[in-house]
Formats: sequence, structure tokens, C-alpha cells
Amino acid sequence: MRIVILGTGALGCVFAARLSEHAEVWMVGTWAEAVAAVTQRGVLLHEPEGGIRTAAIRATTDPSTVPAVDVALVLVKSYQTARAASWAAQMLAPDGLAVTLQNGLDNAARLTAAVGAERTVVGVTYTGATLLGPGEARHAARQATFIGAGPATAARVGAFVDLLDRAGFETHMTADISGRLWGKAVANAAINPLTALWRVPNGEVCATAARRALLAELAGEAAAVAQARGVTLPFADSAGYVQDVCRGTAANRSSMLQDVERGRPTEVDSITGVIVAEGQRLGVPTPVNEVVWRLVQGISE
Repeated sequence: MRIVILGTGALGCVFAARLSEHAEVWMVGTWAEAVAAVTQRGVLLHEPEGGIRTAAIRATTDPSTVPAVDVALVLVKSYQTARAASWAAQMLAPDGLAVTLQNGLDNAARLTAAVGAERTVVGVTYTGATLLGPGEARHAARQATFIGAGPATAARVGAFVDLLDRAGFETHMTADISGRLWGKAVANAAINPLTALWRVPNGEVCATAARRALLAELAGEAAAVAQARGVTLPFADSAGYVQDVCRGTAANRSSMLQDVERGRPTEVDSITGVIVAEGQRLGVPTPVNEVVWRLVQGISE
């Protein structure tokens, strides 16, 4: 199987390094320093258990140089999805799949516009990663991945899920990804903005009663929006769920925190912004999420 990873950030490095032992893997991105580093010495992946894995990967800034691929795995930031979708349209084989494992709730529509609904696949990963430098990342949290599939895509998705499993990613195929997608959005909306505002790793977000109370309010509002949309979430207690995520990924520095520390745009609009907009559309109040959304916008503009 030939796979192209769209994005050269932390998650891109993790998936590229592990998949390269089982498939032909390319990386495409606009970060010239990362592409150069990967080309010269491969991806450097710091494993959760210790040790460093070096993986030889083909990397380029020019999607036209990549041969037709079976899977385009989209791992760019949400605000970069439109460009990545156009790349995927160039590189995908006629029966290939564009698979998004990105944060955010508005990526699928952009992919579908570029490659068609029959080639768009939405997934959710709880894998945590920290970028250490160009082409170098720490695999910070080894958590499950879920990928949606319908009747038309089940066989192709199943083959990719098997590949991910062999590469060491616990992966599950599901006929209804919406619950998992919104479930992660609830966690992201509660945890990521607070890590960015407080400059702390995930575990510190639930370290005190005051922090846990704010975490619970953010999660509760987001869960109420999901339920108003008719989504069945994979948990009954949103506050307990996000606290479990905090503890399970305690050492991870969220992607939003990493973006703020590097002075880069964040994905808060595609996470919290979408939740607030949906809440307004459905008549579900989200005042705490709205304040946190504006606060993060204020430090990342």
C-alpha cells in the first residue's frame, strides 16, 4: 500500500515513522526545514517507552512528484485543510481514500469538496505527539484510533485499519463516526484551550478543584450541543470523561498549547468556534466556551 502523509508536524512524524515499516510512505508539506530534515536523515521518533526510532521516508513540498497513492492521510491543521484537500485530489488513485484524523469538526466538508464523498473518510485519533524539531517528534500518548466506514468504503477502510494495527496503532472501524468525532471535540474543547491559556500539559488541567469545575462546564456545554444534534456520545458523564482523558494523556502538551508557544495560529475556530456556532443554531447556550474561544483567539492573532 502506498500512503502519503499530508503534514510534517508531530502527528505526521508519528504515523509516518510507524507506517513506513509496513507500507511505502511519502510526506508532503510546506515546512521546507522539515522536508529537508526528513530527506537527509529520516524521521526521528522518540518512543513512549524510551529510545529513538529512525525511519527513512520520502518527503517533498511538491505533491506533483508523488505517484498515485492508495491513502492520503490528512494530518495538517484545520485551517490548512483546503490546501491539503487539493493535494489529495492530485495524488489519490481513482479508488484511493482521503482519511482525516485531524482535530476539529469542519474538515470533512472541505475534503469532500475536493475528492468526493466516496473517497472521503473521517476518523478520530487519541494518539498524542509533541513536535521536537523539523522531522522529529515524541510519541507522547499511545491511545486508540477510530475510522468511519460505509458500505461503499468498508473494504478499503478495513485494509487501512489492518495496516494501522500492524504498525502499532490500536484502530477500530465503525459505521457511525459522529459519536467519536463529537466525543473527541468535547475533550478538545475542554482541555486544549485551557492548556493553551495556562501553558500547562494536559494533566495539569484537572489538578485542582477550580480547574476541574471549569473543565466540567466546558465539557458539559459541548456535550449538550452534540446531543441537540442527535449525536450519541461514547460516554454518559462528560466531566468524568474529560478528566479521564486528562489523566490518560497527562504528560502530553496539546497541539493548541504547542501552537501558542510557537506563535502559530490555533485550531480553536474549528473546535470551540464550531461548537459555539452550532449551539447558537440549535438554541443551546455555550457562554463558557464562547469566552474561552475569544480568549484563545486573543493570544493567537
